[in-house]
Amino acid sequence: MNKKLLAVIFGAGLMLAACGGGDDEAKDTGTTDTGTTDSTETASVDAEKIVNSKCISCHGGNLEGQGNFPALADVGSRLSEDEILNVILNGRGTMPGKIIEGADAEAVAAWLAEKK
Repeated sequence: MNKKLLAVIFGAGLMLAACGGGDDEAKDTGTTDTGTTDSTETASVDAEKIVNSKCISCHGGNLEGQGNFPALADVGSRLSEDEILNVILNGRGTMPGKIIEGADAEAVAAWLAEKK
């Protein structure tokens, strides 16, 4: 029983580390007092850099997909920007949600939506 619990805890920690979790730094979400996203903040985000730091460990260096993780190199041909954002925020399959949040998530969704 203890070995199984330890394996689950270790596995969860490994998944968070591999998918970019555990970032304890406070982040500016790019929201204004009204709760809406500031479009200038989204435009200044380097989505490719975020993808390279948060996504390639599971989806591959060229976003070609690997193992059980789907390719993102052509994700824009399969999903809309809103659908991609939904996956980023809520997760899907083995991908946990909220790996990327706020203006960063919106910028990454827009960047990935252009991949066709």
